[in-house]
Order: sequence, then C-alpha cells, then structure tokens
Amino acid sequence: MAARGHRHGASATVALLLLALAATGCGGGAVAGAGGAPGAGTVETAAVLPVAERPSAPDTSGLDLTGRDLALRSYRGKVVVLNVWGSWCAPCRAEAADLEALRGAAAPRGVELLGVNVRDRSTGPAREFERTYGLRYPSIHDPDGKLLLAFPPALLNPQAIPSTLVIDRQGRIAVAVSGPVTRARLEPLVDRVAGEDA
Repeated sequence: MAARGHRHGASATVALLLLALAATGCGGGAVAGAGGAPGAGTVETAAVLPVAERPSAPDTSGLDLTGRDLALRSYRGKVVVLNVWGSWCAPCRAEAADLEALRGAAAPRGVELLGVNVRDRSTGPAREFERTYGLRYPSIHDPDGKLLLAFPPALLNPQAIPSTLVIDRQGRIAVAVSGPVTRARLEPLVDRVAGEDA
C-alpha cells in the first residue's frame, strides 16, 4: 500500500512539473532526459551528442512564410541549424541577428539554417520579423506548433520557445538547445558537427 501511495505521489509531482514547464511559454528552461538520457541544455551547457545517441529528426515539412513547400528532408547531406521561433517572443528577437550572422559565416561549411515559426496565427507578423532582422533563411509556418510534437520531447520541448537543434548530415539530432542562443556559443557546436565525416 505504501508503495502504491509513493507511486501516486511521484506521478503527481511529474504532472506538476509538466504543468510548470507548459506555463513557461517563451524562453523555457532545459528539459532533462528521462533516466539520465541526453536532453536539451541551455546554450552554455549544450553539448554535441555522441553519434550512437543521436535520434533521427522527424520528416518535418509544411509551407514556408510565402506559401511554398518546404521540407527538412531536402537538406539531407547538409548540417541544419533548426530554430523554433515566434514574432511575439522577446528572446527570439534577441537571438535573431546572431542566427543570421551564423548563417552567413557557416554556409561555406555546408551549414543551412531553417526556421519553424510557431504561434503566429498569420504569416504577416512573422514576415515582418524576418524583414526587421534581415533574416535570409526560410521558415516553415506552424501556427499550432503541431510539427514540434514529432520531435523527442527531451530534446525539443514544444513549450520552450526559442529552441534550436543542430541536425547532422545524416538527419540525426546532434545538439539541442532550450532557450535563446548566441553565435559565439552556438558556432563551435555547429563547427564540430560540420567537421564530422558525412
């Protein structure tokens, strides 16, 4: 009986933790993987996952902000920095210039940036965000955040916006960051993945 009560208490604690994470909304913190498995870190604590521990990224696709088809699979053979953002999100605005600078610097090393724009009901605010910050990489419009649910939740918490993943040339998630990034902190991680054999 005591064991059953203990399990019930643990379940309630987990439920409360998940509710707290959901309430963070924008700029949520890191999510630890279950049982000590790798999970997302902040940009200061994120590390490149060993190849054997990298899950495959889902086949994410949709319409970009101009209405054209866009799919993650079309980037196979490249390293992809996948950034989840919203025009309403202050940390997303703070990191935008660094992401665009990283795009320009890393392109010669076979690195592409791809955005997933979430919770903007229409594309107008998102396109204005791109113009304001001079973003030259495309974003899939995902107003309901449904695409995020296909990713491993320990590596991409749908409630933690912004979030950034680095996907290797084989389509596997190599780095997961919860919260805003800076070029100075993210670029060395991207360079390590880009330097791996295809």
